[in-house]
Amino acid sequence: MPFREVNSKMVEATVVPGQRLFSQRGAMLAYRGDVTFTPNMAGGQGGLASMIGRRVAGEATPLMTVEGSGTVMFGHGGHHIQVIALAGDTLYVEADRLLAFDGTLEQGTMFMGSQGGVMGLVRGQVTGQGLFTTTLKGHGSVAVMAHGGVIELPIAPGRPVHVDPQAYVAHHGDVRNKLSTALGWRDMVGRGSGEAFQLELSGSGAVYVQASEEKL
Repeated sequence: MPFREVNSKMVEATVVPGQRLFSQRGAMLAYRGDVTFTPNMAGGQGGLASMIGRRVAGEATPLMTVEGSGTVMFGHGGHHIQVIALAGDTLYVEADRLLAFDGTLEQGTMFMGSQGGVMGLVRGQVTGQGLFTTTLKGHGSVAVMAHGGVIELPIAPGRPVHVDPQAYVAHHGDVRNKLSTALGWRDMVGRGSGEAFQLELSGSGAVYVQASEEKL
């Protein structure tokens, strides 16, 4: 794993010759060694098709390619950072949540309507999150950003997890999502924001939830 958590808001990445990292532009805080930073216009490992898909979806978050030999410290906006390790599976994450990730991971875009049908479309309209979600697949690690820290909640068959859509950060595994109405739910058990929807994730995997309803 190239990322080491320095504290809750900073990670250090090890860069070695012949391998690359991708990070959100402006996320580099400091570095040591012979490291180069190049604006990335090819959408990561997903290539041009991935970039075009993200542009159309409004999900294009400017990236930079990090290469060379040394260590780089990343952070952004004082947000809390969570490092997620992938072992051949796929991580589904909102594009603006990405801080940095292994260049070995295949980057793509998924239309949220394909998970949960119409409810996937409603999720994008109601929560303000994109109808398209970024996917990262393979073996490697990803550093994501969140407000107030992140907790990982396991999802098991027959034991779905219900999440406030504004608190959702990412998920991985064989998971399906759907948005359901829950009139009065927030008033009864939450902070009373009037939010009348909850995101239900079922299957087998895990969901990452932030300790806040704020958007990045």
